Amino acid sequence: MGKLNSRLLAGPYIIWMALFTVIPLCLVVYNAFTNTGGTFTLENVASIFDPVNSKPLWLSFKMSLVVTAVCFLLSFPLAMVLWKYSKNKNSLIVMVFILPMWMNFMLRTLAWRLILLNNGFLNHALVLAGLNPVYLMNTKAAIILGTAYDYFPFMLLPIYNALVKIDKDIINAAKDLGATGFVILKRIILPLSLPGIVSGITMVFVPSISEFVIADMLGGGKVYLIGNVIEQAFNSGYADIHLGSGLSLSLMGIIVISMLVYRFFDKGEEGSGIW
Repeated sequence: MGKLNSRLLAGPYIIWMALFTVIPLCLVVYNAFTNTGGTFTLENVASIFDPVNSKPLWLSFKMSLVVTAVCFLLSFPLAMVLWKYSKNKNSLIVMVFILPMWMNFMLRTLAWRLILLNNGFLNHALVLAGLNPVYLMNTKAAIILGTAYDYFPFMLLPIYNALVKIDKDIINAAKDLGATGFVILKRIILPLSLPGIVSGITMVFVPSISEFVIADMLGGGKVYLIGNVIEQAFNSGYADIHLGSGLSLSLMGIIVISMLVYRFFDKGEEGSGIW
């Protein structure tokens, strides 16, 4: 009877997953390996290697690496600082950093437009300070700033959660044995926080590589990423759902590889050793 009730409770979830995940994914796979006549083909998937598509893909890959690096370089020191506070203070301070994420994604991006416009808040502040204005709007730098801002909490929270699991008695024991701060960071903190780092990198790199909304709003159509290619393949006047599905499937491959890397490191979360 208990098993029957469990299956009944799982029914709505199974229906939801089937309608909005499994079936759409099957349609993408089918369209990726067929042409307009329904004939099997590999051209759609192989089109990722065409220069027209590989160039935006490579640019997206490079910019995603930069965004991930920026998020990590900002998140890890901040997570270390938050880790040193008491738990009650940590909860309040972490809430401050994730509070902007409760705002609509489009509104956050529009806010960055107001900041980065040639006559925006940033340049007004620079002029008032007696400095030359900077023109970041419609550039790669604007897209990187906007994307890093949007995905920053997805890097901060996994690293922070990994750090708070570290027993501070290990740190104190290392200090008693004469270990320097750099040695403690290298041999204790980094190895034990590695699952959180890998999780954060995955959660930032994977979605940012397919980003196209931020590129449209902050890049002004002057920076063409693989996400823009896929979006236009589905929505432009010359829409080709087979090409868009093929490119999407290629990106799914990147996501699967990233998740496999994450799972490889995540297996050692409970029993991570010290270098």
